[in-house]
Amino acid sequence: MKRWMKPLSLLLLVMMVSALVAACGQSGSGNVSVGIVLPTKDEPRWVQDEQRFKEALSGTEYTTEILFSQGSSAKEKENVETLLNKGIDVLIICPQDGAAAAAAVEAAKKEGVTVIAYDRLITDTDAVDYYVTFDSVAVGAAQGQYLIDNAQGSGVPLYLYAGAASDNNAFLFFEGAWSVLQPKIADGTFKIANSSEAEALKEKAELSRDEMSKIIGQVTTNWDPSEAKNKAQTHLTAASADLKGDVAILAPNDGTARSIADVFGSDGAVSSFVVTGQDAEKASIQYIIDEKQSMTVFKDVRTLVKDAMGMAVTILDGHTPETTGSYDNGAVEVKAKQTDVIVVDKANVKSELIDSGYYEASEFTGL
Repeated sequence: MKRWMKPLSLLLLVMMVSALVAACGQSGSGNVSVGIVLPTKDEPRWVQDEQRFKEALSGTEYTTEILFSQGSSAKEKENVETLLNKGIDVLIICPQDGAAAAAAVEAAKKEGVTVIAYDRLITDTDAVDYYVTFDSVAVGAAQGQYLIDNAQGSGVPLYLYAGAASDNNAFLFFEGAWSVLQPKIADGTFKIANSSEAEALKEKAELSRDEMSKIIGQVTTNWDPSEAKNKAQTHLTAASADLKGDVAILAPNDGTARSIADVFGSDGAVSSFVVTGQDAEKASIQYIIDEKQSMTVFKDVRTLVKDAMGMAVTILDGHTPETTGSYDNGAVEVKAKQTDVIVVDKANVKSELIDSGYYEASEFTGL
């Protein structure tokens, strides 16, 4: 009897030690609950998000680690692998390139990790569980509507610019803008000044992805202010006198809007211009106060961060998060939580951005 009890005791001892080691691993500092991957530290927006994500998780039992991809899809995949090695249960990722990020999230899915696409949709994969976003089509529609509301007469030269073709959001913004601008292009209120592709499609209310690709290919800024400046200079140099005067400019975001505004503002043949933006960047708020930029679409990232982290905590708590819609990413319909957007111009800049505590009045002059 004693002969078989000894190995049994040893087996029990091994099992107890293994259980203890596993428990220590789970409670140890190496275990991270929520992994977050953001595109770059070179844009103020993502650095602000980093701090807000940390604040959103404080007061919970969960931990997070935030890594930046610095504009590289290869680095992004490496970041995801680093976080998987730390035992994450939820991955929140804002992709550098929506299609290239598919491989990274598929690796996470294989590990049983819940994937939340943040702000930008990851495309052509079924490995995305949720998407937390501003209503990007509504952003573009708000930009387009602002140009319509501020257009006078007919034949107003319309300069179109777009984001990067690698970013699905660029298509959604353009889709929203086109949906409201197209009827006004067709009826002669606006005259397209800088895109032969858009001119050829001006009678079409709804564009296919390929048709949008052709236009975006001509007017992309790649979200780069320098590229936006060069394109604007090229377009104005080529423009005839009837495409100057009082003009309307669809600029996709604040960084490109400021560059484009500087170019149009320095052309003596441009008597006035209305230019759109988005993100409510501090520099653009000063431009709006100084009447160099007309408007921005304010996407309160405080709310977006809370929505994303709230979703992550709900998942970690073992529940199903609430969603408000869905987006087709080319492979599946991804359930989404959509956050509202607000149009800000000189008339309401103080109430929306200063009085709400988003910025301090002391950060601006001429308010």
